[in-house]
Amino acid sequence: MSSPPSIVIVDDHALFRSGVRSEVEDLVDVVGEAGTVEEAVRTIGETRPDVVLLDVHMPGGGGVEVIRRVAASDPGQRFLALSVSDAAEDVIAVVRAGARGYVTKSISGEELAAAIGRVRDGDAVFSPRLAGFVLDAFAGSVPEEEIDPELDQLTMREREVLRMIARGYMYKEVAQQLDISPRTVEAHVSAVLRKLQLSNRHELSRWAAERRLVD
Repeated sequence: MSSPPSIVIVDDHALFRSGVRSEVEDLVDVVGEAGTVEEAVRTIGETRPDVVLLDVHMPGGGGVEVIRRVAASDPGQRFLALSVSDAAEDVIAVVRAGARGYVTKSISGEELAAAIGRVRDGDAVFSPRLAGFVLDAFAGSVPEEEIDPELDQLTMREREVLRMIARGYMYKEVAQQLDISPRTVEAHVSAVLRKLQLSNRHELSRWAAERRLVD
């Protein structure tokens, strides 16, 4: 019998990391945790896990940024995205970055452990609905508007700011959450409005809601 896969859990919510650990620690070997992009890159480099269990939306660039930075020095590292979002653009973005699978946080502990093992062994793991997004996107059959070239032109930080502003956060609150200055937040919002050809926060919120970018 093969040894259980080793994992690092990356999520910016400590309570969620604890919950995942309690669900899978009898089935996999949890060798580390991280709550930020910087901490994730460092921990993954130190522990070299079989699989990184990775949240998609985190301050500092999210899961895509973690994959990008780790892959620069270790292109063989395997990632499994675990997110509350089942939006096509999130799935496609993280798979394009290099994730081997994508499951949602409604998954059971046993199912998650099985998915981790399959990714460790080289398989790609997606729920049927999410697999359809990926197959269609990489086959070129997803209509252009579903891939959403408007969203693709935004940086990960701009997407983070967009989502928070669309949820009603004030600039100061966004700044505190992302550990940046309110002026930097304002600059990001201006860039988003310019790229999306929108005029104000109200239009931005409606645009995000139409694309299911906010809860």
